[in-house]
Amino acid sequence: MASDTKTRASDADRDRTVAALREHTAVGRLTLEEFNERLDKACAAKTLGELGELTADLPGADLERLPAAAPARAGGAALPARRPPGPIAGAQGRFSPAWRAAWGSWLAVSLCVFAIWLISGASGGPWFLWVALPLGALMLGRWITGAPARGGRGSGRTSRTHRHHAA
Repeated sequence: MASDTKTRASDADRDRTVAALREHTAVGRLTLEEFNERLDKACAAKTLGELGELTADLPGADLERLPAAAPARAGGAALPARRPPGPIAGAQGRFSPAWRAAWGSWLAVSLCVFAIWLISGASGGPWFLWVALPLGALMLGRWITGAPARGGRGSGRTSRTHRHHAA
């Protein structure tokens, strides 16, 4: 990174900082709570100085193994991994924040449709199941096969790293 701490940070600078934080978490220098805290700050950082503060108390020795930037997707956007490997196998895929949000959304929609059905006097048979079951079956199939959950735009702290170069 440049020596001028007031220089505006690029997405690639943020990606490198997130990769460094992941590495330090993986070797035990940061707890998951500290990692998540610093991850939020890295995604919101506007200058190189703000990014430098996030790794100032960490040694740089392990960083020689890190790639210059995260792997590129089609369209050139870098997409860093969001969490370090967890104690549960597949923690990044099946139990990721994106999947928790997806299942939470399905539950919310299902409960809303069920409430509408109840308020309407439970008439016409259990039609709410025609909404809840197909959506649930599609999500369950994607979840079982290990397909990634797709996050929408503006989905909190992950939106910046998932949207850059989205033109």
